Amino acid sequence: MCQNIPLDGARGVCPQLRCARAEGPALGSGHDTLVHAVTRQTRDSGEYKQMMQTLKNTMMVAVESLINKFEEDQVDRASRREQTDSQYTDNCSDSDSSFNQSYAFIRREQLQALADQLDPSRPKEVRCAALHALSCAPPSDVLNCDSWLELRRNISTALTDPDPDLNDKVLRFFTRTFSSSPLKVTREIYCTLAASLEKDFLRCRPTCPPAPGGLDPAHADVARLLKQVRLMNDFQKEVTSFWIRYPEKYMEEMIDSTLALLVPRPAPDRALQPVHLLALLDVRATWFKKWMHAYYSRTVVLRLLASKFSSVVVAALEQCIYYLDNREEHVQDGAHNLEQQKIDSVRSFRETELSSPGTIPQRSVTDNRVSAGPVHHTLYTGRALQYAHFVHSLCMLGRLLMYANGRRLFPCRVGGHGDPISLSDLMVILIRIMNQHPRAASHSTSHTDPLSPAALVLEVLWMQCDWEECAGDCLYQPAVTRALLRPVLALLEDPQGSQVKLRAAEGTLTNIGKVLARMAATQRGLALLLHDRCLRAADGQCLSAAHVVAQFTQKLLDGDWAGRGLSSFVFVCRQMYNTCEGLQVLRPYNLHQSLAATWRKTSVQSDRMATPVVGSAAFSTPLDMQNTLLWEETLLDNLLNFAATPKGLLLLQQTGAIGECIGYMFSRFTKKLQVSPCEKFGYGVMVTQVAATAPGITALCSSGFVQAIVVDLWSVLECGREDVRVVHPKATPMDPIDRSCLKPFLTLVNLLSSPYATWELLGGRTLANRPEYSLREIPTSIGDLVDRIIAVNSDAKIHSLFNYEQSHTFGLRLLSVMCCSLDSLLLLETQFGLRDVLLQNQRDNVTESPEAPGTFIIDGLSVERNHILVRMSIIGGPSERRLPPRVLHKGDDPYPWPMFSSLPVPKTYILDVSEATPPLQDSELSSFLATPPDHGWMPACRRLFCKVMTSDPDSMAGTVLCDLLEKVVHHLSSTPSECFFPPVEYREEEEVEVENRGLTPVEQLGLRVSLRYGQFLKLLREDSEADFCSLIRHSEEFLSRQRSAVPSDLHCLQCVPPGFDWLVSTVFMLMGGDFRRSLSFLLCLSRLLVSAFLWPMRLHASVHLPAALAHSGVPPVYSCSAHYVELLLKVEVPLVCSAFRMSGFTPSQVCVQWLGQCFWNYLDWSEISHYVATCIVLGPDYQVYTCIAVLKHLQPDILQHTHTQDLQVFLKEEPIAGFRVSSYLRLMADLERRYRNVVLPDMNSILHGTA
Repeated sequence: MCQNIPLDGARGVCPQLRCARAEGPALGSGHDTLVHAVTRQTRDSGEYKQMMQTLKNTMMVAVESLINKFEEDQVDRASRREQTDSQYTDNCSDSDSSFNQSYAFIRREQLQALADQLDPSRPKEVRCAALHALSCAPPSDVLNCDSWLELRRNISTALTDPDPDLNDKVLRFFTRTFSSSPLKVTREIYCTLAASLEKDFLRCRPTCPPAPGGLDPAHADVARLLKQVRLMNDFQKEVTSFWIRYPEKYMEEMIDSTLALLVPRPAPDRALQPVHLLALLDVRATWFKKWMHAYYSRTVVLRLLASKFSSVVVAALEQCIYYLDNREEHVQDGAHNLEQQKIDSVRSFRETELSSPGTIPQRSVTDNRVSAGPVHHTLYTGRALQYAHFVHSLCMLGRLLMYANGRRLFPCRVGGHGDPISLSDLMVILIRIMNQHPRAASHSTSHTDPLSPAALVLEVLWMQCDWEECAGDCLYQPAVTRALLRPVLALLEDPQGSQVKLRAAEGTLTNIGKVLARMAATQRGLALLLHDRCLRAADGQCLSAAHVVAQFTQKLLDGDWAGRGLSSFVFVCRQMYNTCEGLQVLRPYNLHQSLAATWRKTSVQSDRMATPVVGSAAFSTPLDMQNTLLWEETLLDNLLNFAATPKGLLLLQQTGAIGECIGYMFSRFTKKLQVSPCEKFGYGVMVTQVAATAPGITALCSSGFVQAIVVDLWSVLECGREDVRVVHPKATPMDPIDRSCLKPFLTLVNLLSSPYATWELLGGRTLANRPEYSLREIPTSIGDLVDRIIAVNSDAKIHSLFNYEQSHTFGLRLLSVMCCSLDSLLLLETQFGLRDVLLQNQRDNVTESPEAPGTFIIDGLSVERNHILVRMSIIGGPSERRLPPRVLHKGDDPYPWPMFSSLPVPKTYILDVSEATPPLQDSELSSFLATPPDHGWMPACRRLFCKVMTSDPDSMAGTVLCDLLEKVVHHLSSTPSECFFPPVEYREEEEVEVENRGLTPVEQLGLRVSLRYGQFLKLLREDSEADFCSLIRHSEEFLSRQRSAVPSDLHCLQCVPPGFDWLVSTVFMLMGGDFRRSLSFLLCLSRLLVSAFLWPMRLHASVHLPAALAHSGVPPVYSCSAHYVELLLKVEVPLVCSAFRMSGFTPSQVCVQWLGQCFWNYLDWSEISHYVATCIVLGPDYQVYTCIAVLKHLQPDILQHTHTQDLQVFLKEEPIAGFRVSSYLRLMADLERRYRNVVLPDMNSILHGTA
């Protein structure tokens, strides 16, 4: 088109430009002036004007041609669409796709003409044609034209027109606008639609039937309104995805128009309102849920509800109250169950409209009922509409209650009620609705229907339980608890308690149990159930919810009644007794015995069930057999959860069902199943808890759990993934333990942390040490694992490993953790001689070159062995020994620590201990000890002890400490009220044959280790060994006389007590190696309660304990002291408690190790002596408070190592640096003031078998 434009004039300026370019930089600043002058001359020339006119004329011709072509295409497309519509009628408002739309350019004059043509006075055909043309115009042009207000008014009028074609064309225009226009346009269209609906309902058209008379979707006006509401609802659910990108005022206008539409209007009683239609189309208020999800829109919704539209909330609340009152009338009149009919009606409409939105269901011609065949319900009664409104209102209220500003809308005043409805009142209303839901037959599944009243209320209550702040404001209130448990109290106080009544209330009991279980899963809800005594029994006694639930559960269990209601209440009890504080409250009810008895009966019943035979009515049906087996597994599962706490594990062991429970746990563990729906973690913590005791680890081994762990470890460590094709070789691990092996390593650490586990799994066994090992041979036990990857003492073992260095490093790391327990160390050393194996490996790992013969080769294995040898050979606290690191340094000397291949250990690893200054003989404490004891001597002694410990703790050592302990013990043992155990006659002079008693290998090694430590501390002489041997013999003889013969499969109960008596060693060192003084001290100490916990050997299989406790293999220091450590830790140091749970480790396990060896290797000697003195002088409960203080002291390190996933290894291997008993004595005193009345009475109850 441009080739005919004359360009001669344009070429005429080129010489000037060339001239300007030739001058180059000489033009300077005048260059721009010249360019402007040339440009102006060109634009003013006649040639340029002629060129522009020619270009304009050519473009006008081209545009006119394009418009004509477009109009012809539009006419052809419209004719084809009319032909298609005549064959397939589609009345859906959103049936057109937004991807097949085309818009024409339209002038303002045309829009004005369209506005005139849409006038209601024009013929229908003209208005339809105008709407069709309007649909082809860009919505933004329509909205921005001068005639928009008139267009909007005429479009709104067309929406209310009775003609369906006109309505459909308006809705098509709205649908296209919603699908392809910016929010500014869609906001106008949405507000227009909402305003039109609002005006339609305000007019109360007589052709629109009222709600009580029923709603017929086939009615023309109803169908028109339903289509409009549906279009609006569809947009409500989609607009949240993009309105955050636009100004808040647009969103606020849309929310305002929506809430204005939902405001109830003055009309006849229960007349049809817009919310009824919205509820039918979106019965669960999904649109409101989406609007409340994001903070951006939720803020506006809540602000408008509080300022302008509070009547919307009141209307929703009134609907819930109306349903409750209506439901009560039905129940009183003996009406049939109408809920299912209402639900079917609501679901039928939704299926009809949503599955085929373009088809209006045809009305049945007979009696307003649905005809046979696929035709759905089309007449919805007033009750069905009101029920849909109730569901919609309930969902809206439930969503409002989740947020603080939503809860601030309450209390609100409701007509017909004198007092405003508070949050607690609303909860009571909802609970009454849930409890009054009609019972279902045993074969019915209506209780699981998501639209049933009970399911809807349960969903609301569960959401509140998940939001702690919401639950605190709404659910955790005394009035709510009373309303929730009112049916339970009624059944509990019923003297007959007939099975008929229980069956009738089964659905109600199941729902109540589900709510209580969710409440018990949160800390605040659990505290409310356990301690809030807001319920009053028939005898006037105030009870907490936990007591009511426990009594009711026990009544059901004793009555041999099995059902969903009982199962849910047993689960509630389980949620409580699997915590320390919950078990403390429920222990008097002996639920473990009731559950075990019921399980045995059910197990016998399931064993007697014969295989069902067709045609035989005498045998049980498969459903009955399945229910019985399911009930049996449920009982086992609930029994198993007693093992979540130390005291609960003792109770589980006493039921005799621990083996079956662990077997059931192993079956679920292999399937990677959760402990329960309310638990976030698996069985890791429970496995660790069980492995801390002898019966627990035995049950784990019998179930196959230990074998499965070993096999899984070997497959990761040695075999690799054989089912995956190796494309890239596996990367060489940079860490000592590869990440793929970390989880099995931590699992083994959890299993073997307790010395009881080591003794049960390895005691009395020998290593294979075969001359040849097959490469395909897989270890199946801990002994096999020790033989293959720890005690690697032959070439055959080395050659049997594919990854020798990695596997042996894994074994050495595991050995290092196991040796942290002194009792485990003594067993491994006396039974397997592992230290000699390691020394020989070090001797073999030297150079043979003539330049440096005998020089140790420094590699990962030699460094690891050097660390373990030092750990095994030297006893001491953080400032008494030095453990070599496991890492190499940069530089010429990467490992400056001396290696050794024979004993003794180099002195580099032994720190110098400065000799303590002896306290002054005329000190206040020495003067006090010189006075004879009287009635008030012990309280004064405790006060003075605390004073000296806080002011000058270093003076509490040596002779003064020895005299204090001796005098306190003698005074308490001579006071009858302080003596806990009966006296035992024992005179050292008469026991000559005791000297001939030999020491076991474990005792001999323990004696040598203790002697080296005492001589290092300068507390024992070189000739103290004989006296030490005599003390061990006499103490063992004294204790053996108070032991009973226990027929048990446990290794720790079959022979002499496992391990070494570390308290005897501690006392011998405290007494300066004086044999007679030490023995006299121990004999007096044995009569006191503190000996039961401070001296673990004191009550091993003791005759003083009840037979069930003595034969259990669970020591009181675990079932009592460690139990209260976990109880107090959750309250006092919650972050540490959570860290333990996340790590799969338990505080009880590490505390049992600390206490069992008197903190040897973890604290310095001064702090060990202060710990012993504190427990003896201030009371045995200070043992618990000391553990809490230590864990609080370690809190920063615990949190850090939880993050690095090595908390177990840290707590086992690292000493407790920087801890001083005196620094935490005030904390312990505060714990005593708050918890002694709970801890000490339970310690006193060990003789009754309840500890």
